[in-house]
Amino acid sequence: MISTTPQTKSFATIYQVEAGRTHPLGATPNKDGVNFSLFSENATSVDLLLFNKYDDPEPIQIIQLDPKINKSFHIWHVYVRGLKHGAAYAYRVGGPQELHERGDRFNKNKVLIDPYAHSISDALWNRIDAIGKQDNLATSMRSVVVDLSDYDWEGDEPLRRSISSSIIYEVHIRGFTISPTSSCKYPGTFTGVTEKIPYLQELGVTAVELLPVFDFDNKDIIRTVDGKPLKNYWGYDPHSFFAPEASYCYAPEQKSPIREFRDMVKALHKAGIEVILDVVFNHTSEGNHNGPIINFKGIDNSIYYHLVPSDQQYYMDYSGCGNTFNCNHPMVDKLIVECLEFWVKEMHVDGFRFDEGSILARDQNGVPMKNPPVIWHIETSETLADTKLIAEAWDAGGLYHVGSYPGYRCAEWNGLFRDHIRRFVKGEAGLVGAVASRLAGSADIYEKQGRLPLNSVNFVTCHDGFTLYDLVAYNYKHNEANGEGNRDGIDDNLSWNCGVEGETDNPEIQALRKKQIKNFATILLLSQGIPMILAGDEVGRTQKGNNNAYCQDNEISWFDWSLLKKNADIFRFFKMMIAFRKRYGGLCRRGFFNGEINERGLADISWHGSKLFSPGWDDPNGLVLAYTLGGFDGEADIHVMLNMYWESLEFEIPQIEGRNWYKVIDTSEISPKDILEPCTEVLIAKQNHLVRDRSIVVLISQ
Repeated sequence: MISTTPQTKSFATIYQVEAGRTHPLGATPNKDGVNFSLFSENATSVDLLLFNKYDDPEPIQIIQLDPKINKSFHIWHVYVRGLKHGAAYAYRVGGPQELHERGDRFNKNKVLIDPYAHSISDALWNRIDAIGKQDNLATSMRSVVVDLSDYDWEGDEPLRRSISSSIIYEVHIRGFTISPTSSCKYPGTFTGVTEKIPYLQELGVTAVELLPVFDFDNKDIIRTVDGKPLKNYWGYDPHSFFAPEASYCYAPEQKSPIREFRDMVKALHKAGIEVILDVVFNHTSEGNHNGPIINFKGIDNSIYYHLVPSDQQYYMDYSGCGNTFNCNHPMVDKLIVECLEFWVKEMHVDGFRFDEGSILARDQNGVPMKNPPVIWHIETSETLADTKLIAEAWDAGGLYHVGSYPGYRCAEWNGLFRDHIRRFVKGEAGLVGAVASRLAGSADIYEKQGRLPLNSVNFVTCHDGFTLYDLVAYNYKHNEANGEGNRDGIDDNLSWNCGVEGETDNPEIQALRKKQIKNFATILLLSQGIPMILAGDEVGRTQKGNNNAYCQDNEISWFDWSLLKKNADIFRFFKMMIAFRKRYGGLCRRGFFNGEINERGLADISWHGSKLFSPGWDDPNGLVLAYTLGGFDGEADIHVMLNMYWESLEFEIPQIEGRNWYKVIDTSEISPKDILEPCTEVLIAKQNHLVRDRSIVVLISQ
């Protein structure tokens, strides 16, 4: 039936209203109308607001759901006959006001968006008006009805490539192409990524891991510094899990964000590149008790969030972001799994990386669970069976799961790989054993748990922290532009500036920095496990020492495409290292080394120091390591010599009957001698080889 709210005038009936169905949740259009379904266990009233256009300040019709007709158990539902794809809508939800005892935040003055909406308009949005008691109809967001069937996939589907062969490229949609140097027709958008597919193909990565694309509040001004407003740039603050971020579209209102995202995925798949989404289910944009009411807070606050037991107006903050999503409540579990299945079925996404993934292992009281339902539902979903799953296996509440994340097949960001390799390359002694473990797939972390090398996502840098160039150019963080007195961001970056803090014209230091970058790239791409590269590292991108650029939507964070020409030698090295990894299957093993012997009498892996079979595991001063990978099934053997000492050293080389060693990589050389094209490798006739200071040499047998 038709009703009014206290803040709006009366409206005539526009659309015919029927009882509707409970499922699926959200707004589901068909040829005759749209079914709306909303879960709220504790609400006492629900009003559906229909708008003629997404930016209309007032609705054309308000439908007050009758609990006798439009409610089944805790699901409110209604069918609106004649309503079409593209219609804008929102909710007002009423209920009890027992804030301290029950955590209820029902407020019919607040206009709410649908948690299951596939498109959101923030054309009128004012975040401040969503806080407090005032009505925010004129400045609220709007949900938009989307017909998901209206798209031609042209036979596309997720690529289902084995994760063991993956080379992941972590990239921010906007930052990748928004710089004028990108020369893109549609910079900063999903379509801009499509324009750069030839670049991704040349580099050779097999998957892009996109920083969050769930719709977030990109208008939220965090603070103003030197007259410049700082906003949420990274996007780790979503409010709508089923909707792509509209600001990443070149025509968000004229062309559906769903369509533009699909166009990008389809184009990447045609190029053989998978799409992995960095997803944030640990918290939302609604923040703490001082934050806005956008959807979950106003629909059923005590269901969706962890609340402080002694005073439920406050939020438990295991995320470090103000609130924590109650992931293992049955209906929140349902939302998360259905969300992931939506992105796979309807958007053809190939994988997910779970930000602060350990929060998904907390029960409804925040206590860690051995077998958390939501993680096992993700693990066992048939829809997600071929989907790549990656966890940031820790949270801000101190829970740490690296090596033991619930489930079997979920890979993990290997923070120990990052830390040990950073320390080793910068010249910290006594890490030979730890470095060997990282190179070999981190069996010390994963093997006892029944896991495999492909459970380890290896990385040296990611969006959070120094870029690779800054890792070799700065000893200290320089986050002054963030407006927090340089207190934000971690202090111990395990970095080394090569002798000068920041930029320098000294050619020797410039050369040393490039050599260190190549050392990191070589170790990363020779290691067992799944390598991940931060976008821009392959061209020497810098953030000028800012290691926490979450609020910097400017040149600090943007990909500077002029570096591709300036640092063409670094790009060439990365490109050829990726190609080298792809050529040799022994670098992408599914299982750990077990001592298997090849037809030439070589073990699958043999460890050395500068002397053969003398790796110096217990040497507190050790800064060198060498190893030999025995090739199988016709593949070449590979011998690697790492010298992180500050002087050149002679390394003994194992002899192989009937074969010779050829040098293919030497990070001490300048381009193009630092890595050689196939069939141009240099014969090594001696039984030892000089490895220059702070450099790596790689040989192959032929």
